[in-house]
Amino acid sequence: MQIDPQQQSQKENYKLLIGSVLPRPIAFVTSRSGDGVVNAAPFSFFTVVSTNPPMVSISVGRKPGNVQKDTTRNIDETKEFVVHVVDGENVERVNQTAVDFPPDESEAEAVGFDLVPSVKIQTPRIAQAKVQMECVLDRILPMGGTPDAPNTDLIIGQVVMFHVRDDLLKEGRIDTRLLDPIGRLAGTSYGTIGRTFSLPRLSYEEWQQRKRERK
Repeated sequence: MQIDPQQQSQKENYKLLIGSVLPRPIAFVTSRSGDGVVNAAPFSFFTVVSTNPPMVSISVGRKPGNVQKDTTRNIDETKEFVVHVVDGENVERVNQTAVDFPPDESEAEAVGFDLVPSVKIQTPRIAQAKVQMECVLDRILPMGGTPDAPNTDLIIGQVVMFHVRDDLLKEGRIDTRLLDPIGRLAGTSYGTIGRTFSLPRLSYEEWQQRKRERK
């Protein structure tokens, strides 16, 4: 089946994308307005950008009428935010924060999360998250749509402080099983890691040797 995205609606293309690009890690982002109100929202268009310096990105779609979401406006104003990993223990409350709260109400506190101070930035962290990343804004790139009405704001931030729960870190590596990260699927579905396996990368010489052995 061949599908031309230009012959489909935005909603139809959205369904194909979220049904194909999965599982998607979820960034649970806290940001702070100029008035000090702490906003918390989940975003599953999220990935690593760089390791030197460590950088991550989140894509925040705009609301109808080309209105930026609270997260984007806050980050643009304060130049900072915190990314939290969503796991099996906090996913239900994270999902509740997706309700369209008014800008002057803190979603995090409304659903029962505890806010704790960050170390290098002013935006607080969620105490119940096992992994937290304090970030400073690198840039915001309007994407898609038209020059006057972009579809999405791509937010790139530099991680200036990692917070990892003590029992998760073993010889510099995070224990995936203990972290129990949750991925976003299509619709209202989520997924856990499930079965994992290892596939070592071969050198070109090793690959050639195996190829000869299979003949």
